[in-house]
Amino acid sequence: MYVVESKGGAIACMLLSLFFLGTWPAILAMLERRGRLPQHTYLDYSITNFLAAVLIALTFGQIGSSTPEEPNFLTQLSQDNWPCVLFAMAGGVVLSIGNLATQYAWPFVGLAVVEVVTSSITVVIGTTFNYFLDDKINKAEILFPGVACFLIAVCLGSAVHSSNAADNKAKLESMATDHVDVEKPSNASVIPSEAGLKDVEGGNGPAHSAKAGTAKYLVQLENRRSIKVFGKNTFIGLGITFFAGLCFSLFSPAFNLATNDQWHLLKKGVPHLVVYTAFFYFSLSGTVVAVILNIIFIYRPALGSQKTSFRAYVTDWNGRGWALLAGVLCGFGNGLQFMGGQAAGYAAADAVQALPLVSTFWGILLMGEYRKSSRRTYVLLCSMLFMFILAVAILMASSGHRK
Repeated sequence: MYVVESKGGAIACMLLSLFFLGTWPAILAMLERRGRLPQHTYLDYSITNFLAAVLIALTFGQIGSSTPEEPNFLTQLSQDNWPCVLFAMAGGVVLSIGNLATQYAWPFVGLAVVEVVTSSITVVIGTTFNYFLDDKINKAEILFPGVACFLIAVCLGSAVHSSNAADNKAKLESMATDHVDVEKPSNASVIPSEAGLKDVEGGNGPAHSAKAGTAKYLVQLENRRSIKVFGKNTFIGLGITFFAGLCFSLFSPAFNLATNDQWHLLKKGVPHLVVYTAFFYFSLSGTVVAVILNIIFIYRPALGSQKTSFRAYVTDWNGRGWALLAGVLCGFGNGLQFMGGQAAGYAAADAVQALPLVSTFWGILLMGEYRKSSRRTYVLLCSMLFMFILAVAILMASSGHRK
């Protein structure tokens, strides 16, 4: 099998993973804003996410000859390594639940803030666990100042959300004074018009689309999107965001335990799980949980999203191509993160949690987030991103080398 051994190769894996993991959330958020039901989107995403893991295992995991110390993927499937397999599967479960939770947090809090807060929580908790699990191969004097920067980014992210929510409220109140009722839209007023949803995948919208950042744009977005947020407490979004962050903080340590068996649970003579075998079980469990939860949400939707059916999901091709692409990007992003982490330490590999830098770029460029916001919001947003960039640079500088 192919094994990343050099520090440079590990960093290259992290950077490529960073781009993939920062892009797929923007795609899913874009589909929700265009009206595609999150249950349909996440089922499509889960399918290709698992297929990406299978492809990685059958290619990188099968390159070269198998040895007793490092068996290939197919060889290891029949070995007695279930204690570590269970850790890998547990990591897949918490990651899948966290990803599902973020899909319901984006409409309330915004893509940039959700990704920054969840990633920062992941680093603060998960990186600390990984540092000790990896036998302290990362430089503590560099690593933990980076963790502190991520913690500051969490606080700034909450402040950005609060400031942006106040800006949007002011815009809507200003529009209400012009005799436009936007504070309490009826159920009829929030059903997307036929003209607004001709092609979710292509992004065709109504001809009279308002400019991003205006009150009229906020109303049109509310009418079009699949999860309605007007009239709901925005702290719901923050609560879901922090829950997702706690889930994300556990998946990397669980994967670390699965591949390195620091607690010596394997029988004597049984080799450690290779990255590709662990990733296969990791993705398998995550996919099973995602399918079960989303089938439940199809018939019992969460947070006021539309009730649907499995038949409606099968025939819903609007935006399916984008959702399938998101699953591929996430699958390869996670695989590259684990390949780099096995070489340079999983604590350093948590640098891919800089994915909000990529997500924020797509959110501003494609979805018009933070357009026409106040100066206070812009200052907080820039401060949050700067602290994130600094934290990522410090975390990568702490990279070690696993013997």
